[in-house]
Amino acid sequence: MSFEYKMVILARRDLKLSRGKLAVQVAHAAVTCALRAKEANKDWFSHWVDEGQKKVVLSVDDKTHMIRYFMIAKTHGLTVCMIQDAGLTEVAPGTTTVCGIGPAPEQEIDRITGDLKLL
Repeated sequence: MSFEYKMVILARRDLKLSRGKLAVQVAHAAVTCALRAKEANKDWFSHWVDEGQKKVVLSVDDKTHMIRYFMIAKTHGLTVCMIQDAGLTEVAPGTTTVCGIGPAPEQEIDRITGDLKLL
């Protein structure tokens, strides 16, 4: 099956989160972006849901790099979100852990994040 729409989640490598903590942060970003996209771009959201809700997790070096991709995606009109942790376990309160982009057409997202590696 060929996908035309996807969502990407950018995860910071520098935080060295445990797998469980990272999974929860990625889930927060996926849900937040999906809810925002459902309101902001119903067509893209519907196509993404119909195709099976493709999600890809990519890694970024640190917060500075993550913010760079966030701002570029936002400037291009894509749905974005930044997730800040409550700080109850592994990181300080308010630590920005992951960034979600999309759902959007793959070409639009790949233009911005195509140079990043899978986590």
